Amino acid sequence: MILLLSAVVAVLFGAGAFLVLKTDLLRVVVGMVLISHAANLTLMASGLTRGKAPIYPLPNGEVSDPLVQAMTLTALVIGFGVTALLLGIAYRVYETHFAVDFDRLAEEEARREAELEQEEVSV
Repeated sequence: MILLLSAVVAVLFGAGAFLVLKTDLLRVVVGMVLISHAANLTLMASGLTRGKAPIYPLPNGEVSDPLVQAMTLTALVIGFGVTALLLGIAYRVYETHFAVDFDRLAEEEARREAELEQEEVSV
């Protein structure tokens, strides 16, 4: 079971890292989401001890650790907020530049800087 979970985490992280290196802004966002999910799965895998529910009064024997679940839930909420922010920024970039490809955005920025320099020279 641990080997299967490790393989899933490796595939998620590898796919996320591959997408982060692409030049499309939306693929970068999806890559960040995949890396976040890989980190959450790793965090959950670190606390895979089986035991009884950690409710007071504590039963005799092993008790599962609730901290891992709480940290994963917190990471999921933070990841959702970051994803929403990144998608908002990507939408705003598309709305202003009509492109989400980094190469096209860099060309447009260079063109605008050249136009500004021409205006400064002519003034």
